[in-house]
Amino acid sequence: MDNITIARLLDETAALLEIDAADPFRIRSYRRAAEAIEQQTTQLSTLIADTKQLLAIPGIGKAMAANIVDLVNTGTMPLRDELLTKYKPTMLELLRLPGMGPKTVALIWSSLQVADIDALEEAAKAGHLNKLPRMGEKFTTKLLKGIEDHRKNSSRFRIDQAQDHAERISELIRAFPGIETITPAGSLRRGRETVGDLDLLVTGPACEPDVVAAAVEHVATLPLIDKLLAKGQNKVSFTLRNNLQVDVRLLPRASYGAALQYFTGSKMHNVALRQRAIKRGLTLSEYALLRLEDNKIIAAASEEEIYNALDLDYIPPELRENCGELEAAAAHTLPKLITLADIRGDLHMHTEATDGRDTIRQMAEAAIARGLAYIAITDHSKNLAMTNGLDDARALAHIKRIREVDAEMQGRIRVLPGIEVDILAEGQLDLDDSTLAQMDIVVASVHSRFDQPIEQMTDRILRAIENPHTRILGHPTGRKVLKREAYAVHIDTILKRAAELGVAVEHNASPARSDLNDLNLRLAKQHGCKIVVDTDAHATEELDQMRYGITQLRRAWLTKDDILNTQPTAEALLSQLRPKP
Repeated sequence: MDNITIARLLDETAALLEIDAADPFRIRSYRRAAEAIEQQTTQLSTLIADTKQLLAIPGIGKAMAANIVDLVNTGTMPLRDELLTKYKPTMLELLRLPGMGPKTVALIWSSLQVADIDALEEAAKAGHLNKLPRMGEKFTTKLLKGIEDHRKNSSRFRIDQAQDHAERISELIRAFPGIETITPAGSLRRGRETVGDLDLLVTGPACEPDVVAAAVEHVATLPLIDKLLAKGQNKVSFTLRNNLQVDVRLLPRASYGAALQYFTGSKMHNVALRQRAIKRGLTLSEYALLRLEDNKIIAAASEEEIYNALDLDYIPPELRENCGELEAAAAHTLPKLITLADIRGDLHMHTEATDGRDTIRQMAEAAIARGLAYIAITDHSKNLAMTNGLDDARALAHIKRIREVDAEMQGRIRVLPGIEVDILAEGQLDLDDSTLAQMDIVVASVHSRFDQPIEQMTDRILRAIENPHTRILGHPTGRKVLKREAYAVHIDTILKRAAELGVAVEHNASPARSDLNDLNLRLAKQHGCKIVVDTDAHATEELDQMRYGITQLRRAWLTKDDILNTQPTAEALLSQLRPKP
């Protein structure tokens, strides 16, 4: 029972309480506890013997500590069991659909006794939802599309979620003596935005053939396993509580490179690589690169040896999609891909002034700790009411405070005043031009009316970037990974015009957005667009999301020179952005 699972169960209990119309204070206490637990670096399962340590965590009182003890010891807790008996476990899945908050789920349950997705879809198609308050034809249409998307995506996980699971599982595996290296393979290693399952390759003295059985047994009894699917000579397969399948392979060091190359994929990359091997009288498998005539091992211990033996430069995992990387590796023309160390600034983040958690100074100090030379504070504008967005007067006061913090930093980092200004329905920006003129960084983004027809949405964004104060187009397609499709827009037209105007386009590093995606990033480079990569952080720890953005830039074959915020100083960065009017 790890922290993420405990937090999820408490958050789901809060949702069940809301469905049950419980006291709002009680609901908030479960949500606060879930949020606090997600941020803990120590596993709570190791603290339950001393509840004083649990009580020291903000948001954890005596009753919540007792709930945590129950969850760790039994996998459940009395209140959760009581609510699941009163309602149905399938109601929790309804909460993952668009527009289906706890109050809506409660209304549908009380009115129609609908508690699962299949029954909800049937009720929607029969028109039964249209008779309920606040639900009409538009709601029903959106809900049916949401059900379709949910079924398509329910077996996939965002890259950050898969990475978190990989790290927790790896930590538990390393507890066994003789484990040296654990490497995620598959789509996670290639940096795909979403992952269907998780492959972990393990090696070290404990994985050699004559002793591997003990290590296999250790993996097969990991405490976070929900269901053990298979246990073989050197492989263990299992699922977690969220149904993510994990395959762990324990391999001798002599063949580790061949296995890593094989299980990283992609399928088409591997097919092309095997064909190249055959033409050279070789055969490539998960065990080794062998010479066909005598089965002599040519390479096996490292991926570099395998690629070099096939007359190729080493191909980074992010490029292994059979999209020209083999030809480039043969011609020695692979790009030197951007790295996290190349990033010198972050131009999109939020503070407590709107919907962020931390102060300007806290964001600045956190950026310093991550080696950045400059940041821009870009809180929301007033149109996004749910975020406490800034009107013109508050925005001007916010600029003053940002400049004060910049001075307080005494040159340790530059803190630039900025705004994430809403692009309104007709393409106007949400603040006066006179206010925007005071900003160093103006990020213009769409946050509403995603349902506009493609021509209208395209014209809307074109008008916004024509505004001379717009320097960056934020998350240009508006999608949310596994939650919301991109809005309809002629992205090619947008990118061409942005390049002409000198407006930079953003790759939003948040794994919830990852927008632009890797294919559109390649298109942006082809059009000569200026590109920035930003975290859109709403708390200090979210600055670490930059690594996911870098992964997508690498998948797009981008280099340090393609990204503006690799410039060494704020002054150099500002000189590369669209000039201020």
